[in-house]
Amino acid sequence: MGQLVTVIEKPSTRPGIVRYVLNRALSGMGHERFTLETYPEGDRPVDELGRRLLDTDQVAGVSINGNVVTVELAKSNSDGLKEIIVDLYTYYVPGVEIPSDEELMAAVES
Repeated sequence: MGQLVTVIEKPSTRPGIVRYVLNRALSGMGHERFTLETYPEGDRPVDELGRRLLDTDQVAGVSINGNVVTVELAKSNSDGLKEIIVDLYTYYVPGVEIPSDEELMAAVES
């Protein structure tokens, strides 16, 4: 369950840079930049996406501005990165137990 993000991968004229254009804005009007030295710590979607991309060891840096994600590659290929972005809002994947209505209501009430 969750919503898939539509993503178009666009190569850049600069070697080692790949851009992804999404069907939704992640950062609003702000520009976010993450590297291993400035690792994302928050709970926002941009932070989660930054962590997921940096944790692949394929990425040296991530910039997010509105609906555009620019990735600086640490390695020569971008295999699998698009799928990470597509699955950003997919919460219930195989092996994840779906909470009951009672559990969800208890979380809201507390």
